[in-house]
Amino acid sequence: MEPRSPILKVVALFVTVVAVAAGSVFADSVHIYGGSFALPIPDDTQTSEGWMADAIIVVPTHHIIHDIDVSISLTHSSAFDLQLFLQSPAGTRLCLNMYDFDEFFTGADYTQTVFDDEALIPIEQAEAPFTGRFRPRAGNLLEIFDGQDAYGLWRLQIYDAWDYDTGILNNAQLEITTPEPATIILLALGTALMCLFNPRRT
Repeated sequence: MEPRSPILKVVALFVTVVAVAAGSVFADSVHIYGGSFALPIPDDTQTSEGWMADAIIVVPTHHIIHDIDVSISLTHSSAFDLQLFLQSPAGTRLCLNMYDFDEFFTGADYTQTVFDDEALIPIEQAEAPFTGRFRPRAGNLLEIFDGQDAYGLWRLQIYDAWDYDTGILNNAQLEITTPEPATIILLALGTALMCLFNPRRT
């Protein structure tokens, strides 16, 4: 059998490298930050003290955001009262829920609630305690943070817009998805060069 043409070998290796590159360029990595807080949510709106102290989540590494989800668990006897905000280190601020008075509902708590742009159900169509994954309020998608550097201090801010009810923020996390560098391409190129300089014996 005649040895394979060097040109065909090069073409085959090129196709292999391209295939590897296509698979690796779009590989994503997920980073999770946050944890427990136990921050009280006050209710004294008559004196403008309905703001909880900011829950600060530190992201210690530089990541370009491809997608971000927010997980929240809190106890509060009237979930309708609460307005949830997320602010990035760059100062971009987003309200995740907020309801009009004519949307009033009864119900307590946010229990393992995940705000996710890709979720099927928007938060305004869900019921307390909102366990599961939901899209943020219409017009307030988390994609506003896409492309930003995640590094720095993120702030989860909660405002209790009505009197008489208090609560506690128990847990908050950011799930940040970032594109991975296609380092596997270098391995493929190295393999190709080795094959070219060390042809198979016939």
